Amino acid sequence: MSEKKRILIVDDEPDFSMIVQTYLEKEGFATELAYNGVEGFAKIKANPPDAIVLDVMMPEMDGYELCAALKKDSAYADIPIVLLTAVADRVTSTKYSHYDGMSTEADDYLAKPASADDITQSVKRLLGV
Repeated sequence: MSEKKRILIVDDEPDFSMIVQTYLEKEGFATELAYNGVEGFAKIKANPPDAIVLDVMMPEMDGYELCAALKKDSAYADIPIVLLTAVADRVTSTKYSHYDGMSTEADDYLAKPASADDITQSVKRLLGV
């Protein structure tokens, strides 16, 4: 990659976040971490990343809420989002999936515990690298 693509990892599990960060950086990405949806949204507004790895179950603002807010805003709607969920059996597709009445427009989703390699491959596929 000529210019490093920036990936924001939003997950409330620091150990998992650092593992994903390590894998993405080994593949040539620049990364940034946020530990809840509110912090993630602030970082996205301050400096929009090229892609987002987003956990569903987090305090303050969950991944579904953050994904919905981003996809509704034209400034952020085109940022690819990989949604990580421990409730994958409730997500039937990546566009307009339903979970207890909530919808998501994530570009990809992976069941937790997803491997860091699977996450890296999803990010690479979404960014075309």
